[in-house]
Amino acid sequence: MTTDLIEHGQLFIGGRLVDPLSSATIEVVSPHTEQIFGRVPHASREDVDRAVAEARRAFDDGPWPRTPLDERIAVVTRIKDAIAARYDEIGTLISRENGSPYSWSVLAQALGAVMVWDAAITVARDFVYEERRAGALGPILVRREPVGVVAAVVPWNVPQFTAAAKLGPALLSGCTVILKPSPESPLDAYILAEITREAGLPDGVLSVLPADREVSEYLVGHPGVDKISFTGSVAAGKRVMEVAARHLTRVTLELGGKSAAVILPDADLESAVPGIVQAAWMNNGQACVAQTRILAPRANYDEIAERFAAAASALVVGDPLDPATQVGPLVARRQQQRSFDYIAIGQQEGAKVLMGGGRPAGLETGWYVEPTLLGDVSNTMRIAREEIFGPVICLLPYEDEAEAVRIANDSDYGLSGSVWAADVEHGIDIARRVRTGTYSVNTFSLDMLGPFGGYKNSGLGREFGPEGYGEYLEHKMIHLPAGA
Repeated sequence: MTTDLIEHGQLFIGGRLVDPLSSATIEVVSPHTEQIFGRVPHASREDVDRAVAEARRAFDDGPWPRTPLDERIAVVTRIKDAIAARYDEIGTLISRENGSPYSWSVLAQALGAVMVWDAAITVARDFVYEERRAGALGPILVRREPVGVVAAVVPWNVPQFTAAAKLGPALLSGCTVILKPSPESPLDAYILAEITREAGLPDGVLSVLPADREVSEYLVGHPGVDKISFTGSVAAGKRVMEVAARHLTRVTLELGGKSAAVILPDADLESAVPGIVQAAWMNNGQACVAQTRILAPRANYDEIAERFAAAASALVVGDPLDPATQVGPLVARRQQQRSFDYIAIGQQEGAKVLMGGGRPAGLETGWYVEPTLLGDVSNTMRIAREEIFGPVICLLPYEDEAEAVRIANDSDYGLSGSVWAADVEHGIDIARRVRTGTYSVNTFSLDMLGPFGGYKNSGLGREFGPEGYGEYLEHKMIHLPAGA
């Protein structure tokens, strides 16, 4: 792994690199080496004011919202193609920032982002922006117009994927955007900024402001912002909503999850176990959609437990830049300690460690946690109810199908889930009964042409598909004279 320091001395505001108005910096630390390998300016409140002013001018008086859709699509297509061309550079950098295994970073962090951009282009091209209707009192014209200035706040676990989920529809609909990357992963955002400039995005349309929570709160509470799209924890999402309420700023919140993978008694374990393993421990367990509660029928619970313990023990843990690695380090020491704390809590509550539970042998440096499987878990335990956001998975027994559905629904969250069954139609019936925003039958997937979001504490609004695209548009009704 290279030890060269990646350093940016300026902020990207309104499409240009400019000197920050503060001397504060953010140091980026490798989760693998625990050494500083990057440094960027820490945006200040005054920098936020500058970025909002640029975005406001670009939206109110600039060309972007009034640019024909085909021309906006052409610019965004160039952005998408440039990300695809630099996928290895982007994936490698994100692995260095947050510890994602290189193979997963290439697939989900970089090429996954390309798929998100591409899907947004497809939706934008087919979207109905204006239609005539027969109103109750006469003809009406219904229009969808860009909402305005968007604050897009993205997390450290999938920074390019979530940036694409927000920037794609925002830019294509004609909005201007201030992107706020996480302090743990600001470096890849500079690549994106460079790409947008080279693609021909007009001045003022995009700013990138790395900052901590205090400055982020100032951004989402700014009166010049028309919409906030936030991905992060439930606690932070609630605070975003509270601050946004001061100006009735529109919000989309994609928050946490504690998703259940339901294994029905007739499921094919040869396919179900490896499928769930990938969905549970993906991105080192640092994924809001991860299947972190595995529900197994009590009749063959022991067999299923043995299969999952064996599969978890076979996962390759190590340097995130090693192509063979399947589980890398967690993003920060606090996340490592959080996982260890929950493992201890689980044992105190009566759960058994079936696999893992500590630091991997031979990895004394880096924020590593063994892939961990906790068995004999009750859904009343904290480890089954609270989002751990690490490679710690719970195995819960159930007596019958009704109890399995009840356990799956007995959660403050409702983001994702899956069911594994011999009969697909039976699986679909289970999917209809589980209150969650995204569900899979005999697989785990996230389709960018359909709506993604959560029930309950997992969020508000949707991303992806026409439903997510519509979150960046206002609806206007124009009454027309009779016969028009």
